[in-house]
Amino acid sequence: MIDEANQTNNTQNPTTDVPEAMASSINSDGVEVLATPESDSQVATADARTSTQVEAETNQTAAQEEMALAIAALKQQVESLKAQVEDRTSQYMRIAADFDNFRKRTAKEKEELEQQAKSATILEILPVVDNFERARGQLKPQTDGEMTIHKSYQSVYKQLVDCLKRLGVSPMRPKGKEFDPNLHDAVMREATDEYPEGTVIDELMPGYFLGEKVLRHAMVKVAAANEGVVTSEENQPE
Repeated sequence: MIDEANQTNNTQNPTTDVPEAMASSINSDGVEVLATPESDSQVATADARTSTQVEAETNQTAAQEEMALAIAALKQQVESLKAQVEDRTSQYMRIAADFDNFRKRTAKEKEELEQQAKSATILEILPVVDNFERARGQLKPQTDGEMTIHKSYQSVYKQLVDCLKRLGVSPMRPKGKEFDPNLHDAVMREATDEYPEGTVIDELMPGYFLGEKVLRHAMVKVAAANEGVVTSEENQPE
């Protein structure tokens, strides 16, 4: 009889057979729902995974934004450095051009100074050359001794002329050429039929070039027009 009573009690109270590990909860419809510890763990794991994913996405977004800012800063720095390089290049080109102009100007001034010094020195020597040429034209050696002396100073004269040639000195030789005021100094005019008017008929003092420049103007005699001679018949009164 007791067993039957216990069995009846067990039938009437079925909840006593539910395991203690089972937990109950009420859903939104008011129905009691049983949940096991395993389902809570899965939910917690899913929540943790979702939280980690969100945090990772947030960190990735922040990293991308930081990288974009860093790239923008690097681009700005590159543009600034490029501008500095262009400015330095422009300065270097200007300095190089100025230095090249300075070098050319200095070389030209040096050449002009050397030319002036050379011209001044040679001009002091030219009278000696003139005297040698006068002596050669006036002296007429008669004896063997005079001929020996003549050959000696002519040898010295030749050495002097060769030295002047090496320095770039050359004679004008204007005789028979048209008078040029840039090269010649006309000190005499002579009426003649042998040369056209304005022609150099004689060189009284030699002129010289130094390179392409005039070292000394030549003193010359220039031909003038021959007006003719008046006859005695033209002089008789009417």
